[in-house]
Amino acid sequence: MSEQLIVSGDSVAMAMGAAALTERLQRKGFAVTQAGSLGLTGAEPTVIRGADVYSNVDDDLDAATRLGTIDDLHAGQERLIFANCGRHNPLDLDAYKATGGFTADASPNQIISELETAGLRGRGGAGFPAHIKWKTVADTEADQKYIVCNADEGDSGTFADRMILEGDPFLLIEGMALAGRAVGASMGFVYLRSEYPLAALTFSNAIEAARNAGHLGDAAGFDIELFIGAGAYICGEETSLLESLEGKRGMIRFKPPLPAISGLFGKPTLVHNVITLCSVPWIIRNGGDAYAALGVGRSTGTIPFQLSGNVNKGGLIEIPFGMKLGDFIDEWSGGTRSGRPIKAVQIGGPLGAYLSPAQFDTPLTYEAMAEIGAGIGHGGMVVFDDTVDLAEQAEYAFHFCEEESCGKCTPCRIGSVRGKETMANIITARNQGADVSGHITLVEDLCDVMEGASLCQMGGMTPIPVKSAMKNFPDDFKSS
Repeated sequence: MSEQLIVSGDSVAMAMGAAALTERLQRKGFAVTQAGSLGLTGAEPTVIRGADVYSNVDDDLDAATRLGTIDDLHAGQERLIFANCGRHNPLDLDAYKATGGFTADASPNQIISELETAGLRGRGGAGFPAHIKWKTVADTEADQKYIVCNADEGDSGTFADRMILEGDPFLLIEGMALAGRAVGASMGFVYLRSEYPLAALTFSNAIEAARNAGHLGDAAGFDIELFIGAGAYICGEETSLLESLEGKRGMIRFKPPLPAISGLFGKPTLVHNVITLCSVPWIIRNGGDAYAALGVGRSTGTIPFQLSGNVNKGGLIEIPFGMKLGDFIDEWSGGTRSGRPIKAVQIGGPLGAYLSPAQFDTPLTYEAMAEIGAGIGHGGMVVFDDTVDLAEQAEYAFHFCEEESCGKCTPCRIGSVRGKETMANIITARNQGADVSGHITLVEDLCDVMEGASLCQMGGMTPIPVKSAMKNFPDDFKSS
């Protein structure tokens, strides 16, 4: 019998030559299974041989770099959501069931009660208690209700949703099915960004396999449809996403009513991101108390941080809340790739705060981050060395908002443009040794307007990277 190997086959691995590697290994007589990713982004494509993981694999597997066992590589993590990723074919339903898949069983009230006990909060960025949304949808009378999964993973430096869809799609299907049972919804939609073609293919095949096995469709009383978005960042905001799902231009809706009461096609709709829904099967199988025992205070459970930027070992690391930011970077980054000192870390995507080493003692919890004007967001973490210019990064934040704004409200539509122009003036004046204080005051006033008057968090959060850059790195905004 041929020796069995598992080759990572997610988007990053494919970009690094996984398909060609698979063909070479098959020609040498190995039986190769393609799986998702173990989260070792900087080592892709990886090969699992027995319990060992290898990188830099060419024709001679024995000459490859042995990274260690899977358990070694995931030591220090608490993999609840990503336990299966990279270990088996993502479309092998029997393999998923062998790990406990599709065994979570509870009544609607029990499901919502366990979520409340668990303290699960939305992992899309806001950290809103999940059970409140679920109970609102469940208690709202309607002839039709929907589950909508927000997989429009638009934040730079984030890839957790993609890894699930490409590596363990049945987990999301099970999570959505449980949500449907809990709130009385018979239909679910996954809104996926257009830049994820491999995720779309894998998840479509998983939906079909789940239907054939009776876990979706008429027999199950719940079905899922995959919807591919057109690539607008603003459609990561739940009401813009719902507009897009309805075939309209993705623009912000006024609230109230909340989507939980009047969402997709005016019906009660539970909107969550991928990681939130994928947390549910573990909670129902193991109990809310077990989940709440992980983390710190109201930041319960685990979160998959996605580490990228100027690092030696980028990748996905799933840990309980509470580790200090500096300890996390020391343990998982392997230092900067450039070999230079770390100057800044941005957490929470392009609208997240820039933090300095002086803040690296901050625990990675929702509450501790909020105290320093930051947020965890979707778990993206981008590292910069000491060559970065934070004034230029602040200008980019305004430019990003200008490009991605839906244009519905003036503070975001016009404020982003004026902010970009003013920040460019600051950089020019700084480089010429001129006074920048008037420009700084104008930016601060503009940020106050955008925070207080924007219709959604696109404009409301753009000041976060700008103000954090000015506060935490003042020397980058001073004339030399």
